[in-house]
Amino acid sequence: MRIHHLNCGTCCPPGGRLFDGQSGEAAAHLVCHCLLIESDAGLVLVDTGFGTKDVARPHDRLSDFFLTLNRPQLRREETAMAQVKALGFDPLDVRHIVVSHLDFDHAGGIEDFPNARIHVTAREKEVADQRKGGAFVSRKRYRPQQWDEAEHWSLYPPGGGERWLGFDAVRDLEGLPPEILLVPLAGHTWGHAGVAVQEEDGRWLFYAADAYFHHGEVGAEVRSCPPGLCGYQRLMQVDAAARIANQARVRALSVEHAGQVRMFCAHDATEFAALAGSKKPR
Repeated sequence: MRIHHLNCGTCCPPGGRLFDGQSGEAAAHLVCHCLLIESDAGLVLVDTGFGTKDVARPHDRLSDFFLTLNRPQLRREETAMAQVKALGFDPLDVRHIVVSHLDFDHAGGIEDFPNARIHVTAREKEVADQRKGGAFVSRKRYRPQQWDEAEHWSLYPPGGGERWLGFDAVRDLEGLPPEILLVPLAGHTWGHAGVAVQEEDGRWLFYAADAYFHHGEVGAEVRSCPPGLCGYQRLMQVDAAARIANQARVRALSVEHAGQVRMFCAHDATEFAALAGSKKPR
């Protein structure tokens, strides 16, 4: 399988270095790190970032609260659809989308790929459809208009999966090869999950999504995170104990299996630049 790293949405929240740990400007720089996988089952997206409809009609599709807080740049060329085309593929050939969770900055491009089957935990779809589990934030984070036209869903209940490096995992994703796994990591949302992809050399690429937000939170036994991102993680969590416990497990995985697993989260620009082999986003 060939894997492409895509930034499907640049966000520039106020706070600069206090938010992302490195910007020398007034605004921080975060990404929406997604994957495009060329597989025998067709093209597979892992998360979608913001979609073309978000770019065209942001106030109809996204919460004004998060538009103000996160300041997404909403560039059409950063949508998954535009980048799939730029790579020489037809968006209609995207057959599967594996979604870590249905937050507005992860699910906005779902409707750009009408032929795709959407894979997500059953708990995440249930909570997102009802927009519950976090009061004010959940009414803003979940935007059903981003996915209400999608027709093909595969929902995965908790339990019954296999073990993967100490984590529960769903290996048998409908229509997908066994090298792609859904790894439940509740806390950020009730049905939040990571995605593990086995590379051709046998190593694993592990997308931890929003289980952590900054590269300083993994790769060492001691966690480091800018105060702005620490606050944002607390704002968005639905279960503090589960989030903190799962983040600790992810951190331990990054240390104990450093030679076997390459890990990244959804929004860290440094990790994206390292894996995509490109400069950090503007």
